[in-house]
Amino acid sequence: MDYAALMQTMRRLALEAGDRIMEIYEADDFDVRSKSDDSPVTAADEAADALISAGLRAAFPEIALITEEQADTHDLHVQDFLIVDPLDGTKEFIHRRGDFTVNIALVEKGVPTRGVVYAPAKRRLFYTDASGQSVEETGDFGKGAIGETTPIHVSTPDTKALMVVASKSHRDQATDDYINRYDVKDSKSAGSSLKFCLVATGEADFYPRLGRTMEWDTAAGHAVLTGAGGQVLRLDDLQPLVYGKDDFANPFFVATAPGIALSTA
Repeated sequence: MDYAALMQTMRRLALEAGDRIMEIYEADDFDVRSKSDDSPVTAADEAADALISAGLRAAFPEIALITEEQADTHDLHVQDFLIVDPLDGTKEFIHRRGDFTVNIALVEKGVPTRGVVYAPAKRRLFYTDASGQSVEETGDFGKGAIGETTPIHVSTPDTKALMVVASKSHRDQATDDYINRYDVKDSKSAGSSLKFCLVATGEADFYPRLGRTMEWDTAAGHAVLTGAGGQVLRLDDLQPLVYGKDDFANPFFVATAPGIALSTA
């Protein structure tokens, strides 16, 4: 695998998809429909999916491709694949809260090894470089030239004063009950895969998710967190979260910096 070429392509496609999403986001109005599972979908989801899918298939036709918007057509029986959530945080997009992201990842043998997370409304761009180290890029996000990048690393948690990040749209009593098992200094809310990135940069120590997610929701953020020294563990047995499951559904999990004595849920 030519990881340098892969990451350049994934970065460029995420930025191009972000531009298209923002065109729709900044319009006076846009249509919202419900999918078969009652989750919302917009023209921005579909436009970003089409752009990213075409770009990945052209550049890497030999690698299987999984995307949220085409999930009903997938029959996955491979260990290595690209996986895309073209617009994670559709509810944040609809309510114009800005916490939505473009997510593209490579999964190898069940593990997300490379990924890009782009929050176009927040102007934050995170990805793993060719070596697997996670970085945050700043600057004008030129499509053809990478700007200034800073390696990112998880925190060294103070277990008596933890910082937790949780879902903005899906936080519930079960999540609060789990968080209350720990000595928490403060908590913050964020939408979409940005929560993984806040743990990856050390802006938070851990992110528990006691709710339904799909592999395309988490793979890119998972890769970014891993490349920053973090981990994503199942909450039933605290084993690593793996990918390539038949239904693409994740169990409950926690994304965390090392050093926290975690409990199961």
